[in-house]
Amino acid sequence: MELQPFALYATILIVTITLLKLSRRGRRRDLPPGPRPWPIIGNLNLMGSLPHRSIDALSKKYGHIMYLKFGSCPVFVGSSVAAAKFFLKTHDLSFVSRPRTAAGRYTTYNYSDITWSPYGAYWRQARKMCLTELFSARRLDSFEYIRVEELRRLLRDLFASSSSTVVLKDFLTTLSLNVISRMVLGKNYLQAEEGAVVTPEEFKTMLDELFFLNGVINVGDWIPSVRLLDLQGYVKRMKVLSRKFDRFLEHVVDEHNARRAAEGEGFVAKDMVDVLLQLADDPGLEIKLSRNGVKAFSQDMIAGGTESSAVTVEWALAELLRRPEILAKATEELDRVVGRERWVEERDMHNLPYIESIVKETMRLHPVAPMLVPRMSREDTSFEGYHLPAGSLVLVNVWTIGRDPEVWPQPDQFRPEQFVGRDIDVKGQDFELLPFGSGRRMCPGYNLGLKLIQASLANLLHGFEWRLPEGTTKEGLNMEEVFGLSTPKKEPLEVVVEPRLPAHMYVM
Repeated sequence: MELQPFALYATILIVTITLLKLSRRGRRRDLPPGPRPWPIIGNLNLMGSLPHRSIDALSKKYGHIMYLKFGSCPVFVGSSVAAAKFFLKTHDLSFVSRPRTAAGRYTTYNYSDITWSPYGAYWRQARKMCLTELFSARRLDSFEYIRVEELRRLLRDLFASSSSTVVLKDFLTTLSLNVISRMVLGKNYLQAEEGAVVTPEEFKTMLDELFFLNGVINVGDWIPSVRLLDLQGYVKRMKVLSRKFDRFLEHVVDEHNARRAAEGEGFVAKDMVDVLLQLADDPGLEIKLSRNGVKAFSQDMIAGGTESSAVTVEWALAELLRRPEILAKATEELDRVVGRERWVEERDMHNLPYIESIVKETMRLHPVAPMLVPRMSREDTSFEGYHLPAGSLVLVNVWTIGRDPEVWPQPDQFRPEQFVGRDIDVKGQDFELLPFGSGRRMCPGYNLGLKLIQASLANLLHGFEWRLPEGTTKEGLNMEEVFGLSTPKKEPLEVVVEPRLPAHMYVM
């Protein structure tokens, strides 16, 4: 019997819809497990104020490879050593790009820095400049005297504050800013002086804002239809912040160019901005480094070098104040290896395995970037039978990996001993511990960060006795964090210090 036209069209429509549904189900079954997304917003409703903890809770339910949706964007989350190795090493080149976020656009001169620039010729050139010019071992060694001078200044300032309650983060941030300012900019631009472009307090606030805005989940990034509305007000804040940084960096570049012009052929690069300006003049570069590129790189180095060391040392001392027996072991090692008549030097660190273990354990429990900087997949791949399509956001939750009971016995306890004699490093090859990331997108300045963290912590422990202020107990110490591109303590650590070395050691 022949079908009437209407019945024929209806049959074709039903068959087509059925095939589409089956096709979608088939594709969905190829994806990793994950919570069912809501229309329009996807799984953004499941992200709390601490997204790494929200995702950690979800991974306990759905597994170490998980599928989410941020708005219309597919997201894959790796929360195990195997997943981290897949994303960051085995298929590193497939996941080497970055998402095009508002933070990258507005706070890094339209993706002109090393962190947010997409994969391509410009980023490859930027990475090469970092590895061979800006963060080479030779250049870092040449700046050791700066790190020593500024660390001694910190120890002297803390000595002057003995027996009184101090906010430790203020001292640590000042140390890091002074070191990075002198290495990158050639002088301490952040000293309080008449006519300064920004005050030290303003600059610290700008850095806090930069890290916060680069780590937030901005709804407009993932739901394009509401992008112009700026529902959370983040884009407005990004634009304000970018103008403040640009005013400061314009001043820096102008001063450096003026010195170059004044010295003429006798000019010698003294800092990293000088090196960047020389590279900008190099006709052999594949992609010309613009003035905005110089400013973006400078901002990247200032921010990255400051935040990682200050945050990590603060977390380390907070943990040690909760575990006096570990603090006692650390000072015993320092007295035995270094003695009480000199300060710890960078070359001492390989003889201080327990101090190194404390640093590693702090990075395990309190990684500065708990989900690293997000990546974007450039091509289709598959992992454990799951299909991972191109154009997906990729997150590696190193916070969860650092608490994996299959890797770390008693994962929620602070136990530096587990690193003593254990061949696990932080340089991107041991996927149990990835504070600086791994692969092509690993933090290029990790060696500098590690030097600052280790030397700062060792000398602080060597030079002072530490205790909590009256009325604060180790059990009551707040260990909550604030989420952003970095994850500092929610409540800054307040401490009381007493000198433990001869008085003449603090007169420098």
